[in-house]
Amino acid sequence: MSANPRSAERPGVLHRFAAWLPDAVDARVRVFGWLSFLAEVIIVGTGGAVRLTDSGLGCAWPLCTPDSLAPTPAMGIHSFIEFGNRMMSGVVGILALVVLILVWRMRRTRRDLWWLALTVVLGVLLQAIVGGITVRTDLNAGIVAFHYVASVVLVCVTAAFLVRMHTVPGPRRLAVPRWFAILTHITTFVLALALVFGVLTTASGPHSGDADVIRHGFDATLMAHIHSFPGYALFGLTLILFLTAWVKRLRVQRWLTVLVCLEVVQIGVGVLQARTELPPLLVGIHMILAALTAAAMTAVVLNLKEPMPADSEVASPVSAAAEA
Repeated sequence: MSANPRSAERPGVLHRFAAWLPDAVDARVRVFGWLSFLAEVIIVGTGGAVRLTDSGLGCAWPLCTPDSLAPTPAMGIHSFIEFGNRMMSGVVGILALVVLILVWRMRRTRRDLWWLALTVVLGVLLQAIVGGITVRTDLNAGIVAFHYVASVVLVCVTAAFLVRMHTVPGPRRLAVPRWFAILTHITTFVLALALVFGVLTTASGPHSGDADVIRHGFDATLMAHIHSFPGYALFGLTLILFLTAWVKRLRVQRWLTVLVCLEVVQIGVGVLQARTELPPLLVGIHMILAALTAAAMTAVVLNLKEPMPADSEVASPVSAAAEA
C-alpha cells in the first residue's frame, strides 16, 4: 500500500515549529527576554527572603522529607519559604530555556544573543547545583556568597541580552571619548569591589539564613566600614561619568541617569540599615538594588560603542573625539 503523497509532502511537527521560530528579534524575543531578566531579579529577592527569614535549612535537598518533594504543613513556614525559592528557580529555568529556543534560528546571524541565552541556561543549572550544596553544607558562608554573586552575574547577562537585542548586528566603533570608556571600565571594577565587600559584610553579619548557624571570622562592623569605601568611590566616579555624558550629550547619558538614581537610593538604604541594626527588609532591598545597579552598569558598558555606519569612511564627531 503506497503512502499518501500529500502526507509525504506535509512538513512534520518539528519542521513546522522550527519554521515558526523567529529569524530576527521580534515581539516574542523581546517579551521573553524581559521576563527572563525580571525573573532573575525576583529570584535575588526570594533568595534573600530565604536567608533573611532564617529559612535556609527549611527543606532538605533534594527532597524536603524522605517521602515528599514539597514541604508538609507540619514543617512550618520556613520550609514553604525555602521551597518557594526552589519553585522560582524552576520558573527562571523555563524562561531561560524559552529564550534560548526563540533565538535558535538566529544562532548564526545573532551569535551574541545565542551565546548570552546559552550562558543563562547553563548558569541556572549551575545555580541549582550550588543551591543544593548550600543546603548540604549547612549554609556555608563562602558558598552562600558565591550563590548570590552568581545570581547577580545572571542578572547582568540577561540585562546584556536586553541591550543587545535592540542593537543592529555587525561591526561596532567607540561612541564616546576613549578616556571616558577607560574611566567607565574602572568604575565597573570599583562596582565589582563594592559587591564583593558587600557580600562579605552580609556573610559576617547576623543574617546567616538559619537561627542555629552562627557566623565566625570577619567583624561585621569593620566590614561595613570597608564596604562603604568602594561604595562612595563608585558614586563619585559615576557622578563624573554622568555629568560628562550630559555635557557632551553622549549616548550613555540615559543609562548613567538610571545608574546614578539607583546608587543614590542604594547609599540611602545602606546608611539607614547600618543605623537601624540591619533590619531584614532593608537588607533585602539592598540586595535587590545591588543587582539592579550591576544591570544598569552593564547597559552603560554595552552602550560605549555604536554600530558602524554603512560607509565606514564616514566618521561621526564623537568617534573623532574618541581618538583624541
